[in-house]
Parts: sequence; C-alpha cells; structure tokens
Amino acid sequence: MSAKVTEGAPETVAAPRRARGALVAIGGAEDKTNEIGILRTVLALTEKPDPVVGVVTTASSIPDDVFAAYDAAFRIIGAADVLDVRVRDRRGANAPQVIEMIKRVDVLFISGGDQMRLTHVFGGSAALDAIRRRHETGMVIAGTSAGAACQSSTMVYGGPADDSLRKGAVKMSAGFGFIDGVIIDTHFLERGRFSRLMEVGATNPEYLGVGLGEDAAAQFDGGLIRVFGPGHVIVVDSSEISGSNVYDLAEGEAVAVSGVKMHALVDGYGYSLTDRRVLEPDELEAHGLEPRIANT
Repeated sequence: MSAKVTEGAPETVAAPRRARGALVAIGGAEDKTNEIGILRTVLALTEKPDPVVGVVTTASSIPDDVFAAYDAAFRIIGAADVLDVRVRDRRGANAPQVIEMIKRVDVLFISGGDQMRLTHVFGGSAALDAIRRRHETGMVIAGTSAGAACQSSTMVYGGPADDSLRKGAVKMSAGFGFIDGVIIDTHFLERGRFSRLMEVGATNPEYLGVGLGEDAAAQFDGGLIRVFGPGHVIVVDSSEISGSNVYDLAEGEAVAVSGVKMHALVDGYGYSLTDRRVLEPDELEAHGLEPRIANT
C-alpha cells in the first residue's frame, strides 16, 4: 500500500511484509540418520540456500544427546549452522543471548520430551514473544513429539493410551498457540492413542483431533494441512457427532460417543480445516502446496 505525504511529493511505498513461516508438527521418532526425509523437507521450507537452524531441547532430560543428533542430521542435509538454543529454566527463557539466537535462525526446531516443561519454561517469556514475532515474519517452526503437541492453543499432556475414553481421563493445558482449532497428539498409532482424541472430541467437538504417527508430519498452512513422511496422520473430526453421554457422567465414568469421523492420511494428502474434508494429492497441488517429501 502506498501513501503520499504531501501533494506533489514522491510516493512512499511500504516495504513488503514477509509471509508467516511454515509450521510443522512431527509425530516423533523421525528418521535422523538415513534418508532424513522429514527434516530435509522442513529445511527446504525456508527456501534459503544456507539456512540456519536453532534446536530447542528444553523438553528433553538428555539435551546433550538430543542436540548432537539433530546437529549432525541438519548439517548432513545442508544447514549452514545449527545453534544450540539451550534453555533449561525461566531465567534462560528471558536471557538476551537466547533472544539473539532466535533472531538469527531460519528454522526453530523443538525436540521431544515433556511438553509441560516446555510451556512452564517458555510461557510468558521474552523468548516465546521473540519466537512468535519471527514466525510471523518468515521463520519456520517445527517440532517433534512434545515439540509438536505444544504447538496448538490447547494441548494434550497426559492420559492413558489404553483407557482414555472416560470423562476427565485426558489431561489438557494451554499450549503455545501457533495453531488454533486443533488438538495434536503424537506417537499416535504406535502407542494406541485413538481413545485420547475421541475423549477430547466428545467434550470439545469444535476441536479437530490430529493424531501424528511416528515419522509422519503435518504442515499447517492457513486453512490447510499437508501431510508428508512415511507414517500416518489420523484426523479425528467430532464436529458432527450425533450424541454422547459425557455431560451426564461423573469423573472417570465410561464415555459413549457416536458419529465420529476418522481419516487416515499419508504422504501427499491434505485436509481442509475450513470445510473439514480430505484433499487428495491432485487437489492439494491445486492449492499451490507441493505434496511430496523432499528428495535426497
């Protein structure tokens, strides 16, 4: 948009605003040593020849080992530098040197571990504010396992995989709010967490459940989800459930729910958040999203 200061004066044209960066959630256990396909695609989303990656290991109890693995993987696939964004407490989340690192990176990668530790350490911090600002101006955010679960406004942080279809069994808290309207769960097929997202849907039908299998990724792009990687992404849509007894139950009692829709998506498929429908690869390409995982 342009504006004239005075009549006859040269036009002052505002500099174009950079688009918001990509947001990628990974279900955990992604390949870091062979094809490294998912991480390769994440790096390609920067569209930069020499991207800088920052790795946040806050959620992990073994940050040295975790950083070393991602440092090696990202360097193999072309990162110009990999920064250890080491934040272990709330003091660190407000440290000037951490903010400076966040300003430098093109990809911020959040590792797995305990998502409650992530939200406790970063919530309300200068670092989280800096992450949000950089994301709005082009920085890619990607996270795996806990680093994926924390991305939504409301996140799952607990609940038994084998018996979660009981009122109150699934524990939820505030996440980082990078994406609204979804609840993300990880290691979804491998740990049998279907009942967790069904319980979430019975109590909160407006939320779309996104269950990420291991070595599977979902890119959130406006009103679209793009799936890539060898694993599955399961979509649990409870918006049109026909009934449930959840409001009549005491805590811990078994939940009945009917009319839940589930979709199993694989590499190249997508999903429209606006009209709640699966997009096949040709439809996804029509939206301008490259559906396939990056080549080695």
